[in-house]
Amino acid sequence: MVGRWRGSGLPTGSPLDGLLESCGWYGKEFLDAESVHPLLFLDRAGRPRPVDPALLPVGLLRDHAGLARWPMARAAFGGVRPLLHTKRPKARLRVMEHRGVATAVMVYDTLPIIDVFRRAGPDTLLGLMDLRGLPQPFFFVLRRD
Repeated sequence: MVGRWRGSGLPTGSPLDGLLESCGWYGKEFLDAESVHPLLFLDRAGRPRPVDPALLPVGLLRDHAGLARWPMARAAFGGVRPLLHTKRPKARLRVMEHRGVATAVMVYDTLPIIDVFRRAGPDTLLGLMDLRGLPQPFFFVLRRD
């Protein structure tokens, strides 16, 4: 899994469908098992940069995802996004059992989120974000850069 991966949501009717993409989400970067950048967003020059997920209003987005789709909210996020950049990894990889299968998972350091991955092809992963308080997981696809 080491490397940079381009992400896209997988529409399932989740309140989070399309939310990350509308805010400039790029994907994830796995440096090694202990060093993961769980959220990459495009900077103003169009380059993927790691963002500290602990600085995002995850509870607000979970409970009121529609707010983030407002043009004013997206513009505000674009304005503060440079302040959220980090060079330090904010997650790590582990192997855990998920639905009876040993599976790669990404554990966020400071948030109640676990991303679960299954290989869908040599350079494609199917992911699901398990966020405490979200009734159904949010599904996404990662394609190796």
